[in-house]
Amino acid sequence: MDRLIAGHRIPEAISALAAAADRQDPEALFRLGFWQIVGDILPRDLAAARVAIGKAASLGHHEAQMMQIALTANGSGAPADWKAARLLLEATSENNYHAREVLGLIRDMSLKDDGSPAQALTAEPLSRDGTLSRVSAFLTPLECQHLMHNAADLLTPALVIDPRTGRKTLNPVRTSDTASIGPLREDLAIRAINLRIAALSGSSVFAGEALTILRYQFNQQFRLHSDILPSSNNQRVKTVIIYLNDDFTGGQTSFPNIGISILPKTGDAIMFPNIYPDGRTNTDSNHAGLPVLKGSKWIATRWIRKNPFNVWKGPERVK
Repeated sequence: MDRLIAGHRIPEAISALAAAADRQDPEALFRLGFWQIVGDILPRDLAAARVAIGKAASLGHHEAQMMQIALTANGSGAPADWKAARLLLEATSENNYHAREVLGLIRDMSLKDDGSPAQALTAEPLSRDGTLSRVSAFLTPLECQHLMHNAADLLTPALVIDPRTGRKTLNPVRTSDTASIGPLREDLAIRAINLRIAALSGSSVFAGEALTILRYQFNQQFRLHSDILPSSNNQRVKTVIIYLNDDFTGGQTSFPNIGISILPKTGDAIMFPNIYPDGRTNTDSNHAGLPVLKGSKWIATRWIRKNPFNVWKGPERVK
């Protein structure tokens, strides 16, 4: 407990922050709520964080406003409530540019009252058994741009899971940059996209991991692999990949065991199962992201677990 924060030791920093929050300082309230969510400097308390961030939002703190909307929609610290989140977004949009942008996106979506898609999604089978499938124009170009823009400042070198430890590590098998859009950054447009993915995959939105954005630059690739996790008791049963752009050369998604190679097209989504119903690994779904020969390739990936997945828990470890 001897770390320094802005020149103060942690207990002093917490006291100073709490005092500023008591004075209704919006930045202090936001920082207090953020610390309570992260669970590092302060113990994690999602319900208390919602209160602090809500107060900061009511005082006009733009980042707190967007975070409050995201947490309201995805059910962090309280039951998920799309209607309440949309009302907050509409109320905020007049003075918050980001909120106006998101509101414009969801107004162009055909949604039910809970944010899920109003129309059924039609998948085209690509493999003989139909388990590898594609949905053309799953996302609009504007939705694709929104995902790329929101991930740009989060990108870091991609990791893979070490089968011996269950921990993430650098490995030359995967040479892209990656960003996970977790609950704090899941604005209503991204939440609606996650609900769309849930509808496509026939799963609960709460079974999906955080939406992951991947960028492959020149000569970067993801060599042949399976998306299953080592010794997990809540396995990744399905994968959904969405191509966010197509202004590059190379970068096909290859399924060599079934002789299929997919050329990315902006907005298209592909879906495949990683295990059979009896729990065996589906090796037909082993795939590779081939090297990019020119430009940059962007994709969004969501891994769907067998059971609800708690994004607030720590990383999975091998049993």
